[in-house]
Amino acid sequence: MAIKTRFTEEFGIEKPIVQGGMQWVGYAEMVAPVAEAGCLGFLTALTQPTPEALAKEIARTREMTDKPFGVNITILPTITPPPYAEYRQAIIEGGIKIVETAGYKPQEHVDHFKAHGIKVIHKCTAVRHALSAERMGVDAISIDGFECAGHPGEDDIPGMILIPAAANKVKIPILASGGIADGRGLVAALALGADGINMGTRFCVTKEAPIPESFKQQMVANDERQTDLIFRTLHNTARVMRNAVSQEVVAIEKEGGAKFEDVQHLVSGKRGLAAMRDGDTDGGIWSAGQVQGLINDIPSVAELIDQIMGDAEAIIDKRLRAMRG
Repeated sequence: MAIKTRFTEEFGIEKPIVQGGMQWVGYAEMVAPVAEAGCLGFLTALTQPTPEALAKEIARTREMTDKPFGVNITILPTITPPPYAEYRQAIIEGGIKIVETAGYKPQEHVDHFKAHGIKVIHKCTAVRHALSAERMGVDAISIDGFECAGHPGEDDIPGMILIPAAANKVKIPILASGGIADGRGLVAALALGADGINMGTRFCVTKEAPIPESFKQQMVANDERQTDLIFRTLHNTARVMRNAVSQEVVAIEKEGGAKFEDVQHLVSGKRGLAAMRDGDTDGGIWSAGQVQGLINDIPSVAELIDQIMGDAEAIIDKRLRAMRG
């Protein structure tokens, strides 16, 4: 049994599973096997140091798969923004047909991509943001519940509420994101009104994910309690894997540190990259969701997708059907 949804039909994907953009993870090695498995993977534009490097990564991914894949571009307010227009041009010239946008005021980016016939999925953490993105003309939204890794927003609404609340109001296809790792999560998301799922942490814990084995093993060992919410006092909440650094950040915030400068030395990207390069899980902050508590192995991407789809089909065909009496 195949699972067809509005998302698979409109985006030309075989299975309703998406590997979203992930900083330092969204490389060709991650995206190509996701595409080969019939799902949608995203390169992460700003993981590449320059637009030229992104163009090369798009070309490298094309050498590894002839299936559809996309690029994520995250827009964040910053003193010295990256050359977004040049990154967009690399995406357009690379022949990419699907883009995932996230972050701050995406209208300019949405308009540019849409003018070139590119489908846009926008990541949101609130129904009001999803409706705003729909008005902007995006083709689908990814709604991130409070459980998710990275930035869950400031409303603290878990997916069990947020997904159906979005489905009640949003007319375009919806991807459920946050707290999903297996076939149970896929079926639950579909039941709540989503048209597919977007996973990040679960894809990090696969053989192909280009991160150190120590990070993967740590996420397998962790349970659902092993995350911290940092930057709460800065109103820029981020969910990260609990470690020595995240605990120090939380302690500083509790003691009254409410300026970024108070924690900057702990959370810098340079420090996080060095920790990942060294395989040091306590060396910097690392985005990870509460879904760690559902991750017990390190399969290949193909094995993971097969397991999710097989379990989802068994739940729909057998368990739920049997409950009808």
